[in-house]
Amino acid sequence: MTDHIGPISTARFDVVQLAGPGQVLGGVDTHLATHTAACVDHLGRLLAHAQFPATTTGEKQLLAWLCDFGDLAAVGVEGTGSYGAGLARLLTAERVRVVEVSRPNRQTRRRRGKSDPIDAEAAARAVQAGTATSTPKTRTGIVESIRALRTARSGAIKARTAATNTLKHLVITAPEPLRGQLSGLTTDQLIKHAAALRPTGDLTDPIQATKTALRRLARRYQHLTEEITDADTQLRALTTQTAPALLDRCGVGPETAGQLLATAGDNPDRLHSNRAFAALCGASPVPIASGRTHRVRLNRGGDRAANAALYTIALVRMRCHEPTRAYVQRRRAEGKTTKEIIRCIKRNLCRELLPLIKQALTTPT
Repeated sequence: MTDHIGPISTARFDVVQLAGPGQVLGGVDTHLATHTAACVDHLGRLLAHAQFPATTTGEKQLLAWLCDFGDLAAVGVEGTGSYGAGLARLLTAERVRVVEVSRPNRQTRRRRGKSDPIDAEAAARAVQAGTATSTPKTRTGIVESIRALRTARSGAIKARTAATNTLKHLVITAPEPLRGQLSGLTTDQLIKHAAALRPTGDLTDPIQATKTALRRLARRYQHLTEEITDADTQLRALTTQTAPALLDRCGVGPETAGQLLATAGDNPDRLHSNRAFAALCGASPVPIASGRTHRVRLNRGGDRAANAALYTIALVRMRCHEPTRAYVQRRRAEGKTTKEIIRCIKRNLCRELLPLIKQALTTPT
């Protein structure tokens, strides 16, 4: 299982002393079936790499293997929100510092090649060089419950939209007189009429086959609507229990509050400032200054779902929140466009809402 080899490359790295003599750093490239780990010493020398099954037993073996090389200072893990979630939880429970590592950029992969051992070594070196510093979400509290329910709700909404589009297209191509009966109806009326169709058993007749298909799609729509309604009720209860002060703010509803909580995670203290939260939400301006030019551009990174939640809150406040309306008028007088003003409002929302999120998740409910 263990393969002790020399350094994969002779490239030099700027080493930040996160690990002292006798301490080691780990890096893990996670996958569905296996995890590949690499271990480097405090001087940045590769000690070994090995592959382990992506199971609870395999993850425990991986941790024990890393500890055999010395005092484990930290472990860089790729994919802490997907394939590496279980490993990150195990390491956190064992009081090992976990650092979230992004995959190597394309330039590095083009120069050094691509393999699981290379990616694992790169993860360890990213921690040692200080280029990877993010603390992953713990995923062990009520926010993880909110995230799981929102994931199911989002899938149900997409499936309902697909069913609606398919049903409407089927009406357009339906044979007469069925097409004439259902054309021109609103979505609610169409669902009601289609769900009430009573086709005969002769599916060789295109009219009866179309009736059967329309009925199935309409009933699927109704079932998904019930599922979404149940999810909304559950999410409203959870968000109210978790962050009532957040819901009291103008423009913040259960849906947007749930998204912001899920983005922050159960351990929002990992966000050291509102600037970090704004960057996480893709609401922080990115500087593009050069020479005498001093400008910023739109941040296209971050959690786009959280960015959309901030956008929704901003629109609501621009419509019915007097302080925000006054702010908009003042910025327009300064020559700002509507898009620029909305970006400023989203950045201010990060500054306003992060303390409420931290307070909610650090105060026992």
